[in-house]
Amino acid sequence: MRAGMPALQIGTAMVSSQPEKTIQVTVLFFGAARDAARAEEATLELPGFSTASIAREAILDRYPALAGFGKSLLFAVNQEYAEPDRQIQEGDELAIFPPVSGGAEAAPTSVADSSQDFFELTTDVIDVGAVARRIILSRCGATVTLDGYAREWTKGRRTLYLVYEAYAPMAISELQKLAAQAHEKFDIAHIGIVHRTGRLEIGETSVVISVSAPHRRAAFEACEWAIRELKRTVPIWKKEIFEDGEVWVEGERQSMPSD
Repeated sequence: MRAGMPALQIGTAMVSSQPEKTIQVTVLFFGAARDAARAEEATLELPGFSTASIAREAILDRYPALAGFGKSLLFAVNQEYAEPDRQIQEGDELAIFPPVSGGAEAAPTSVADSSQDFFELTTDVIDVGAVARRIILSRCGATVTLDGYAREWTKGRRTLYLVYEAYAPMAISELQKLAAQAHEKFDIAHIGIVHRTGRLEIGETSVVISVSAPHRRAAFEACEWAIRELKRTVPIWKKEIFEDGEVWVEGERQSMPSD
């Protein structure tokens, strides 16, 4: 075929010489997955028909060290956990990361008002009392506040300090979903969550969850449930720096939705 001809003619059929359409996406790596991939961010070219499952496999092909996480490796598209058949579009933001740093329904009543709920990430020292006071209401009979802080000893190893990392926009979105579920499950008025990121010294507060409710039992139950769900679903990771090494802490393992 001569140069410049757009297609091959075979009999009466025309075979296009146009290249297959591709798309470009951004891939973000967090926590121990970033260490394994040795990258924080990358640009990936995918076939135009790609799904989340295809994109995930393409990332694993390019960064084979990620295979060490097995099925526990999590995947998000545009700051939401992605089903395997989700279509990937040009310019999408993909994120791949390990499990986050672990650990009867009641109908809501008229006292619930999520408009005063709050969810924040901060690198500043957290004032636990100030967080609790933000959700105290005259119509509530109890406020329960959980103060999680950096401990010095873990399984016989002395911790020097902690480092927390978050996929910030997705973390806030997941905290909002968590709060909505808390209002559905428990008879509470408000919930506020503030999580620290960056370096924390021993004894410094890493997370505060404060729940107000008409009665203390609901506040206690909601607070306990919220910290479990936070450690299971919210993309925040903890690295412990010991005297003799360091390690990313993995919480409850999740699998891709199809697993």
